[in-house]
Amino acid sequence: MKYIYRFVLAAFLTISLCTTGCGYRFSVEGRGPTLGTASVPEYEGPPVVMVIEPLANRTFESNLEYKYTEYLKDEFVVTGGANVVENIRDADYVMKGAIESVTLPSLTFTQNQTQESRVTVNVRVQIAERRTGKILWQQSSSSSAEFFVGSSSSTSGGGGGGIQFNRVLQDRALEQAGQFVVEDLADRFLFAREQGVFTPEPPKLPSPSPKTPSLDRGQIPIDAQPSLSPTEKTPEIFDDREQDTEGSQP
Repeated sequence: MKYIYRFVLAAFLTISLCTTGCGYRFSVEGRGPTLGTASVPEYEGPPVVMVIEPLANRTFESNLEYKYTEYLKDEFVVTGGANVVENIRDADYVMKGAIESVTLPSLTFTQNQTQESRVTVNVRVQIAERRTGKILWQQSSSSSAEFFVGSSSSTSGGGGGGIQFNRVLQDRALEQAGQFVVEDLADRFLFAREQGVFTPEPPKLPSPSPKTPSLDRGQIPIDAQPSLSPTEKTPEIFDDREQDTEGSQP
């Protein structure tokens, strides 16, 4: 029993030395799990109070602009740390944008039917100051999502049920692609915010004007005194009493 204990101890020490020499480290970093409500992340820079106007829909997909606008509001609050308000008078910045395009390329298909398809959406947004209308930030993002297309006659009730089912799958792919787009835009917005794009510039102070020297009452400024040209001479002043004395001598 004693020999077995020594063997196990020696094996454990050998394994420990090997792992230490090979450079393996086992450590736990971070705060670990916490109980209760998670702490709210702190974002650098001043709060960006903005209003997000409904996106313009330049595609043939109806009602897509309402879904994507709500995605933007939720994602910019959670990821970008923006303060989204409903009244434009309460906002410092205004976001406008549009769904530029939606494409549906086929990935895999047979001779008679497409088996797998993909939706790709492209969204462009810009943020401007509400008071001046100056555009401070604009970005364009695109993303895709795949979905499988079922046979139009696979469901009971004829081909109409299969078409409706495929439409549901396409709508879900559009929603997923839209969520990917707004996540990308929110990340770029957060980066621009940390770079100081939305930090207001300090007001420029007027340059101080030169001070005029104060003068006492009756004092004439030096610049206002008349200057004599080099050719002009200062008039000589004689004493009348000296002239009379010289004239009275015999």
